[in-house]
Amino acid sequence: MSKPVPTGLTVHNKSRLLDIEFNDGASFSIPFELLRVYSPSAEVMGHGPGQEVLQVGKREVGIAGIEPVGNYAVQPTFSDGHNTGIFTWDYLYKLGSEKALLWDGYMHRLHEAGFEGDTGRESGATLSFAPVDQQGGGGGGCGSGSCGCKS
Repeated sequence: MSKPVPTGLTVHNKSRLLDIEFNDGASFSIPFELLRVYSPSAEVMGHGPGQEVLQVGKREVGIAGIEPVGNYAVQPTFSDGHNTGIFTWDYLYKLGSEKALLWDGYMHRLHEAGFEGDTGRESGATLSFAPVDQQGGGGGGCGSGSCGCKS
């Protein structure tokens, strides 16, 4: 069986969602924030396991442009200037199909690092997290305790 390839890709700047449909019938709406914090660039992922860099303050990030890379990927330019991530079709499929799990992992890492939601502000004794479903991330988010954190 061949790997899924996109049949449609739409950038929604107002809602900050990337809609992508694949030839296997799957379709996903991926928040720009999730794309940005899981960018496959060395700046975000590092150069090996354990070298990932936690991205904070990306809730309002937009996509200023998106360019095709051959027949296998796209390279977005985010409103914060980040433009070095090349998102292959396989990686976009993974982000879409594992969105809730990835979102919960991101919220958990923010919490453990002492940040309040994704604002980039260090928190005090009380952590507050916006409900994930309002951000288009799916799942309950770390603030609901679904990731195992206690807020």
